[in-house]
Amino acid sequence: MDKPKIIIITGPTATGKTALAVLVAKSSGGEIVSADSMQIYKHMDIGTAKPTDDERQGVPHHMIDIVMPWEDYSVARYVEEAERCVNDIHERGKLPILVGGTGLYIDSLVYGRKFTNRGDESVRRELEAEYDVIGGEAMLHKLHGFDPESSAKLHSNDKKRIVRAFEAYMTTGKTISQHNAETKSLPARYDVQKFALMLSDRAELYSRIDRRVDIMLDRGLFGEVRNLIDMGVPPDCTAMQAIGYKEMVPAVLGKCSVDFAADRIKMESRRYAKRQLTWLRRDSDVTWIMLEEDEGIAVIRKTGAIPDL
Repeated sequence: MDKPKIIIITGPTATGKTALAVLVAKSSGGEIVSADSMQIYKHMDIGTAKPTDDERQGVPHHMIDIVMPWEDYSVARYVEEAERCVNDIHERGKLPILVGGTGLYIDSLVYGRKFTNRGDESVRRELEAEYDVIGGEAMLHKLHGFDPESSAKLHSNDKKRIVRAFEAYMTTGKTISQHNAETKSLPARYDVQKFALMLSDRAELYSRIDRRVDIMLDRGLFGEVRNLIDMGVPPDCTAMQAIGYKEMVPAVLGKCSVDFAADRIKMESRRYAKRQLTWLRRDSDVTWIMLEEDEGIAVIRKTGAIPDL
């Protein structure tokens, strides 16, 4: 039986993924499924570059505005909920277009990677308390004892992932490294055509990122972050660790200037773009769209992914 078809449009931040996806959707009768780990949160519109109603142009968008900022959200939950969206779109005879820059979300959905459970909150809290007492270096040393592969990849300041590595082993009996090795061998469960947007001039990409941050500030990013804090959203929760929010919180609390926060956002956004490119360059199935040279919709049509109308 033929695998259901899915188009993926990805690439580093600020390359215009949403605009191209809307064009593809309108040309193919498709619907968009977001693969952005921060656009899932309600009340976080400006800093996540969430598409406005005008930008969506009437195209249905899924997996946006589905949880509150203080809620925990995992890649396991994303796979479950996005899979339901993709299946529903297929059943209605439409084309799912997966759009976003969160590579882990995209790969986990496409390959059907299973997550044995969502963890144990009581175990997690105990591990977080232990981290706070003995510190990241000591926790990494303990992690090396049963999962040296993970410990070698993690930084001692990465509390969330260190705790998750312990929690996974304690609740499943398998290390995260073992689990990842098993799931990465799975074949794609969809007929996938993946496109990644990029600029050949890295300086132009960084210029785009800087301009987008300036636009976010003009649109009211400071007020959006202040509103979240006024709503009681904890500054240390997962949602508030998103680029744009984490850096702006000190400005809202009067601990730094808005200009200083803006410079930090630009710097962290550029670093994130580099990480996204590193992730994508490991994927031999990506068709690259060089924005200075190509019209994105034309490249996608040439591959036969959508009709040449």
